[in-house]
Amino acid sequence: MGGFESFLFSFFNPKVMATYLPMIAQGFGLTIVLALLIVVSGLISGLALAVLRSFGLRVLNWGIIFVVDLFRALPPLVIIVLLFFGLPAAGISISGFAATWLSLSLVLMAFAEEIFWAGITAVPKGQWEAARSTGLTFLQTLRMVVLPQALRITIPPLTNRTIAITKGTALGSVVGVAEILGAAQSGMAFSGNPSPLTLGAIAYLILFIPVVAFGRWVETRFAWKR
Repeated sequence: MGGFESFLFSFFNPKVMATYLPMIAQGFGLTIVLALLIVVSGLISGLALAVLRSFGLRVLNWGIIFVVDLFRALPPLVIIVLLFFGLPAAGISISGFAATWLSLSLVLMAFAEEIFWAGITAVPKGQWEAARSTGLTFLQTLRMVVLPQALRITIPPLTNRTIAITKGTALGSVVGVAEILGAAQSGMAFSGNPSPLTLGAIAYLILFIPVVAFGRWVETRFAWKR
């Protein structure tokens, strides 16, 4: 068997691919569910922290900054391992899926909070003053005047960071989550052939190329234009 034939046999073996395609498809579906949960919980909690920070309560802001900096500094894999293996020592057991979801949500929350906060502070002070002069309360000003402008400013960095973090779902394979990479690794172990990894790579391309294209469209359609 020549070099090219050996490469095809190892990475594009039709028999192995056909055998483990259903396993990769299941991992594909699990990855989509996990990514959606991470995006929704991470962005909502990040926005909530940024809004709380805008109230200017010093003690509360210190706590928010500490939490945000902590999860921005820790690698996502370290957080996953700490939650999955550390919490049982405290009497709290969570699944690998929950550990991955919570870990990546916390990381996305931290980065999203900083991005949202940067967008809020980027709105000129005159916008706040003009809105308050019309009789709007602080919350009304924040909701109707500041946040609509801030959210449009934050779209480009937010979409890029969200895509980068959701690709971290592959880290779930470390704690036994059968997402795309976990399913591909299992298939490779059972078959003794790396072709399932090729299927996994194709599955990631099928999943994230449309996501990247959608993110680019969102940036073009809704981002702030000066």
